[in-house]
Amino acid sequence: MSTNCQRAAHAFFVFLLAATFTANASDRPNILWITAEDMSPVLGCYGDGQAITPNLDQLAREGVRYTHVFATAPVCSPVRSTLITGRYAPSMGTHNMRSALPLPDGMTGFPSLLKRAGYYTTNNSKTDYNTLDAQRLIEESWDASGPDAHWRDRPKGSPFFAVFNLMTSHQSRSMVWPYEKFQSEVQSRLTPLQIHDPQKIRLPPYYPDSNLIRRDWARFYDCVTAMDAEVGAILNQLRADGLDDNTIVFFYSDHGSGMPRHKRVLLDSGMHVPMIIRTPRPWQTLLQGLPGTSSGQLISFVDLPPTVLQLTAQQKPEWMQGHSFCAGNEARAFAFGHRDRVDEAIDCARSVRDSRFLYIRNFMPHISHHQPTAWPDQGQIRGELSRLTDQQAMTTAQWYYVAPARPREELYDCAADPDNLRNLVDSPGHRNHLTRLRDALHAHLKTTQDLGFVPEVELAEKRGRISANDQADSLDDAWSMFDGDATELTTEELTWWKLQSLFLRDRLDQPSETVVRAVMEQSSRRTIPLTIVAADWLVRTERDPSAMNHLIELTRHDDLNIVLQAMRAIELLGDDARSAVPAVKELSKRCTAIQSPSTTATFELTPDQDLAMFISFSAGAFLKRQSEE
Repeated sequence: MSTNCQRAAHAFFVFLLAATFTANASDRPNILWITAEDMSPVLGCYGDGQAITPNLDQLAREGVRYTHVFATAPVCSPVRSTLITGRYAPSMGTHNMRSALPLPDGMTGFPSLLKRAGYYTTNNSKTDYNTLDAQRLIEESWDASGPDAHWRDRPKGSPFFAVFNLMTSHQSRSMVWPYEKFQSEVQSRLTPLQIHDPQKIRLPPYYPDSNLIRRDWARFYDCVTAMDAEVGAILNQLRADGLDDNTIVFFYSDHGSGMPRHKRVLLDSGMHVPMIIRTPRPWQTLLQGLPGTSSGQLISFVDLPPTVLQLTAQQKPEWMQGHSFCAGNEARAFAFGHRDRVDEAIDCARSVRDSRFLYIRNFMPHISHHQPTAWPDQGQIRGELSRLTDQQAMTTAQWYYVAPARPREELYDCAADPDNLRNLVDSPGHRNHLTRLRDALHAHLKTTQDLGFVPEVELAEKRGRISANDQADSLDDAWSMFDGDATELTTEELTWWKLQSLFLRDRLDQPSETVVRAVMEQSSRRTIPLTIVAADWLVRTERDPSAMNHLIELTRHDDLNIVLQAMRAIELLGDDARSAVPAVKELSKRCTAIQSPSTTATFELTPDQDLAMFISFSAGAFLKRQSEE
């Protein structure tokens, strides 16, 4: 279907809905979103025999169970920026966790459009929209936002759009909290028959078998059971209010589970989510599928805002990049994902998923999936995986997550291999699928003007307003890293991504090494991110003291974006950076003066407080390791 035909069909659809709803405002459907945090499709209705989820299983019997729904990122804040706007986070500069960039001009949260149409909009209660404009989004989008926000407070006769965000399955509960706190605040809410026995739990094949890993995997399932009861309570309130017959109910999770190799990873374990939609009879023709059925329709989170707008007879703004998945619209061919900096962990990877295959491109393959990161490292299961890390003792599937590096490219047949255990990137029989998905991803990154390939220091300095040429050049440089390892570097147009390719090599010829040393000596603010990469590589390969001194000096820089990049390089250098200990201690004091230290990532701080918090995570982890040596 052509774009013009799609627009015409959508306009006609909206016209019909508007004509229907104008006669009687009470005929407009209410919309209820119930969002669980950090949960893969581990529900009984999705065939998981270990799940105890009676309320969601019943909802699936009354609605449609979608089997191919994918988050846009494997971590919450960038996802939430997409869910509130209907745009991909890298197109807005909200791809790095705790982004401090403003949204593009004219963009608002989609619930504001529902408010203008007479809907009462409530959010209970997370507002972590990952942008400097978060407060504006809250004020424009919600009539009520907070732990007490509820549809019950709406003016009489008003339709509502209500969001309930459930934290019980969140990573904090499933693995980070001390086990005793989990028992007190989550497991205590379950009956003995609902508590999963660690010795009977089935571990995924990518986990080594130990008592602690069994305990925490069972703990995750207990969290899901407790979350299911919360869903049941909300649905009971809806029923008690007599609203079942005019409320479309969405249930989904914000990305895959919070467990290791799930959250923060672009595999299906981090991106594939459950979604159940229960639609009352008057509106069942708007969404595909009858009650009790399943749908394999490919859906991306970027599609949720335009779908709600179409269901409520509102026009989709031009700036939205998603497409409604209501009946009659063209089916999505691909779902795209991104992984960028999360807290202090700097990374860059992109993915594309069709109905069967998953392709991942790791732009920083020298960094492990299991790279240290302070907040989840509080979870004992992360330490257990580090303790058990042994290539000889582990299976290939277990080694994948903890290995010191990642493949540059990954390709999985998710129908034959749902756990994504067999990388087919070198399989001659899958060459056509590799080329097709590789080309689709590259086209998407260009079309959406992905900002993830522009160094974060530059993004911050320009407040995200980067020229299209700068975006295209950065993407081209990153993409070409895989086109072969050049034998010689030159100073001409040497960029951040061309320097990142250093980490794919063990040695350089002498002329190239001279170029890298010359880069390290540059001093303009724009080139500082390049000097950090050059110094990092020289310390790793040459144990160069001048390079180490350069990184140490940058921990004193006035720009905390630069300090974070330098501190993270020092942390990952480990024992090779021992000479940095005095400077890192001073840096810790400086960050404490900006933001009091905490073991928990805190929401809604100022940009400098966020950066100070993440620098403290990195500095603290480095100093702790050095004191233990």
